[in-house]
Amino acid sequence: MNYRHAYHAGNFADVLKHVVLMALIESLQAKPTPFCYIDTHAGSGNYPLDGFEARKTAEHKDGIGRLHPAEKAPPLLRRWRASILGSADNAQGLKHYPGSPLQVARLLRPGDSAQLCELHAEEAAKLRDLFRANPQVHVHQRDGYEALKALLPPREKRGLVLIDPPYEAQEAEYRQIEQALKSALQRWPGGIYAVWYPIKLRSQVQPFLRGLQHSGVKRVLRAELLPHPDDSPLRLNGSGMVILNAPWNLDEVLREPLRVLASLLSQERPAEWKLEWLLDEAGSQLNVPSPLPASRLSRPPGRR
Repeated sequence: MNYRHAYHAGNFADVLKHVVLMALIESLQAKPTPFCYIDTHAGSGNYPLDGFEARKTAEHKDGIGRLHPAEKAPPLLRRWRASILGSADNAQGLKHYPGSPLQVARLLRPGDSAQLCELHAEEAAKLRDLFRANPQVHVHQRDGYEALKALLPPREKRGLVLIDPPYEAQEAEYRQIEQALKSALQRWPGGIYAVWYPIKLRSQVQPFLRGLQHSGVKRVLRAELLPHPDDSPLRLNGSGMVILNAPWNLDEVLREPLRVLASLLSQERPAEWKLEWLLDEAGSQLNVPSPLPASRLSRPPGRR
């Protein structure tokens, strides 16, 4: 439990994660019936970018700090950027970066709900304070993987689970995620499950992605952004989101935003991005080569 997201809030990995998250929430909003959002590793919910932790790493400068309102961008990216930069606590400039719980809470409609799990006592206390006046948001100080057994299926019958752990022990974390997903899908097979993962060495990620091809769901989509080559264990080279039961057109929604983000978030070399269906609409396995060519797009048959 040494990880603190305050050191990394708003970095390039957060940008990818939260753009995908907004796309998923908007897909749920396409129907009028309520939905439930469940976050297994919620953190404290809001992060000061002028605080000690953020100033020490300054990672947000190569993430949200590179997205300026004057830049042209696809509609999804513009909406997400406006939700961050246009919030009340950023009225005088970029001072705070909202975590996943706060970004989703701002999008909830009447009848929607959020269940937020955070094991660390100090982080959970901050999360409770943040949402004390919001009856749609419920905070649980408990292990998020274990909480899924009690929270699924949600009463709304529709919704999204975000699994975004710290990966302090990466291989062990992947095993926990696999077990949590197996159990969760038995309880709620129709839910959307989004998993964020770090990319250091490609060889560490591929077994996990291949394993998801046997999860029993119909559609699995991954989206990745890599400012650095995925060949060094010494730093975060990129990150990805893999979505189980992904909305059928999610690749079309994300394609142009990912291309633009790769341009904006490039560092010492052009950033790479990948968008790939791991399972097609019939649940048929697609090849998961290692690594994929940069910017390769693969869509299920019939969607070209």
